[in-house]
This record gives sequence, C-alpha cells and structure tokens, in this order.
Amino acid sequence: MKSRLRWISIGFALLLTLALSCETAGAADKTKVDHATKQVQNGARQIGHGRVVPGFKEMFVGIGHTIVEGAKFSGQNVKEFFTGKK
Repeated sequence: MKSRLRWISIGFALLLTLALSCETAGAADKTKVDHATKQVQNGARQIGHGRVVPGFKEMFVGIGHTIVEGAKFSGQNVKEFFTGKK
C-alpha cells in the first residue's frame, strides 16, 4: 500500500511539473519562472527518492512561486502586446 501511494504521488508530481513547464513555454525572459519550475522539479525528485515531507514542501512552495511569477510575466507580456512594444 505504501509503495502504491508513493508511485501515485510521484506520478502526480511529474504531471504537475510537466503542466507548469508547458504553460510558460513561449516566454522570452522567464528566468524567475524557470527557477520556480526547477524548484517544483527538485521537490518531485525528493519525493521519488523517499524524502516525502521535504519534497512536498519544496514542491508546493515552488508551485506557489511558479504561479506568482507566471502571472507577473504573463501580465507584462499582455501589457507589451497591447502597447505595441513587441
């Protein structure tokens, strides 16, 4: 049962990482978003290596940073698009 739960959490973490990284694929200067996405990936790796609690903590903190930085970046891209700077 414990092994099954571990594989389910690893699968969830990998799917979440993939979804978050695909959403920001077209960004031009997205270093902060990439850093936050890597934090999610590092958390998922920790979960895969058996360190579940610190892995989930880092993964969810990374998800929060990814959402914040992604929203900032998207807002800036929309602003640049409508002001004609691109």
